[in-house]
Amino acid sequence: MDMSLARQKFERVSAPFFRVIHKRTHVTGCSFLPLVAVAVLLPAFAAACGQVITVTPTPTLAPTATISVAVLTTPSAPTATPAPYTPAPTLTPTMTPTPDIHTVASGESLLTIANLYNVSVAALQEANGVLDPRTLQIGQQLIIPREEEAEAAADATATPTPMALEIENLHFSETSIGGLWVLGEAHNTSGQPLEQVRVGVTLLDENGTPLLESGSLAALDLLDVDESSPFAMLIEDAPESFDGYRAYALSAVPAYVGSYYRDLSVEDLELDPERYASYTVDGRVFNTGPEEAVEVRVVLTAYDPLGRVVAVRQVVPEHNVIPRGGNTEFNAVLSPLGGPVERVMAQAQGRRLQP
Repeated sequence: MDMSLARQKFERVSAPFFRVIHKRTHVTGCSFLPLVAVAVLLPAFAAACGQVITVTPTPTLAPTATISVAVLTTPSAPTATPAPYTPAPTLTPTMTPTPDIHTVASGESLLTIANLYNVSVAALQEANGVLDPRTLQIGQQLIIPREEEAEAAADATATPTPMALEIENLHFSETSIGGLWVLGEAHNTSGQPLEQVRVGVTLLDENGTPLLESGSLAALDLLDVDESSPFAMLIEDAPESFDGYRAYALSAVPAYVGSYYRDLSVEDLELDPERYASYTVDGRVFNTGPEEAVEVRVVLTAYDPLGRVVAVRQVVPEHNVIPRGGNTEFNAVLSPLGGPVERVMAQAQGRRLQP
């Protein structure tokens, strides 16, 4: 067959088909050639088109494993905070009433304060260890002795009762107004706790005849086994001279220990000489027991190089109620009757809060 005739016949038969293809494949300004020419002219077709866009399918991400993070929390230890001081209980029944405290104001003397509370000057001095009235300071707190204690101190003629107590480390000193101070310690050798310990002193002439008798309470309310308590006795009408003396325990009773709070300790004790005749004492009282301590007081005793008692002082600390685990500070001025001061001992005493 003539090749030109065959070609014409093929174009007539396939023309409608290629027209449809041409209409449906007009993309981006390019017209597709007949199917026979596609394979032959593919490189030229690609170059003639405006742009070839290759689309890469988005890969499906595999699920990410969840990471479990454990947060370690170190438990914090409870912070120790000082318990707040609570006010002293009011109208709380205790074995003994809370002592009255007087703060010395400007212009006051021991005599005016004694008259104010209807007690003797000697009882006021003995209760507070004020050896020299001239050392009284403004703002100083004084313990006002109870009526029964003042009466007992005035009773100097009590008959000595044999007791297992030793009176030691005595020191005698005349006052500037004619009286006589007798300082010392009562040592409990009875084998049991004692309270209401009273010490007696009798002054003797050259023949051993009694000239005068006097008595005083020990500074500590509770005198434990093998413990010593200081005392300070002021004899206002002492004779001008005496040749001897006797010191003894006047009386004492077995202690009701349950009413006392015994878990108190004194720490951080510091002694600072202000001048030759006085010393400043600072320290802290700690409550190491399981309960609240009330009516807290501190008894200070100063000793000379010979071991004699030369100063006694009772101090009311900044807070006389100390909660469990709490502490409070105290400050006092000691005016020794002799000197110099070799050492100072501090003893804290308190009561248990009664239901």
